[in-house]
Amino acid sequence: MSKLILLIGSNGQVGQELQQILSTYTNVISVARPTLDLAQPDTICSLIREKQPQIIINAAAYTAVDKAESEPELAKLINATAPQILAQEAKKQQAFLIHISTDYVFDGNNCRPYQEEDQTNPLSIYGQTKLAGEQAIRDTYNHHLILRTAWVYGTFGKSNFVKTMLRLGREREKIRVVADQIGSPTWTRDIAETIAKLIPLLNSDIAGTYHYTNSGVASWYDFAVAIFEEAQQLGFPLKIQRVVPITTPEYPTPAHRPSYSVLACAKIAKILENHAPHWRQRLRKMLKELVVSC
Repeated sequence: MSKLILLIGSNGQVGQELQQILSTYTNVISVARPTLDLAQPDTICSLIREKQPQIIINAAAYTAVDKAESEPELAKLINATAPQILAQEAKKQQAFLIHISTDYVFDGNNCRPYQEEDQTNPLSIYGQTKLAGEQAIRDTYNHHLILRTAWVYGTFGKSNFVKTMLRLGREREKIRVVADQIGSPTWTRDIAETIAKLIPLLNSDIAGTYHYTNSGVASWYDFAVAIFEEAQQLGFPLKIQRVVPITTPEYPTPAHRPSYSVLACAKIAKILENHAPHWRQRLRKMLKELVVSC
């Protein structure tokens, strides 16, 4: 791999995984806040013009879904304006842009997995700004790959569903978890490895929008039960005795979330010539790594 890669958001969940996976290459420049602030457009332009990368990976985003409802302008700057500027600068450099997006661009009214070309209709400020970022990239520059993923968790970062459940499971004997939102839990390692596999294949023929998640589906309740079952087998110290399934109205949040956001991933599986592993299998592997590092 001889092309210069600029990795933006290297301190995030996916970004840290990418940094590790790409660390064997000497031609990767990793940047994150405070070095690069996506809310400051001028810094994006100057960085790309200085480094002149041939591949740009944007793993950064405003991901505080509920907080975005009260900070719409900041969410728009980071999730919509910054990707547009990245696309503009990538076009000037003739660099290929990889951008990570989300299942929250859909409204959850489907009864089958969402295809890449299905109608979008985000329910939240977060989803709306992420969709605006996607569209800005499409309108600006053809040489891009937008990768939508969902229900992301990993060993890096402080706040993801798995780490939150483990923390609550240490503190409480009973936890209430929403059981009527359905998706596909996805390990950051698999997202990063997928991006790494795509890099050598990048050309105009595969430009476009793709879905990638781990296979299988679950509710947040199912996911929580699985986390505790696997964690208990691995010896995590837990007080939890019972997980109670509840409905979305019983756990109101500032942002509305899709009730069904399973993504169809056949398009990317065809390119990579393999299918994503099942979410439960990858959860088990992630927890094994987490218990060793604790």
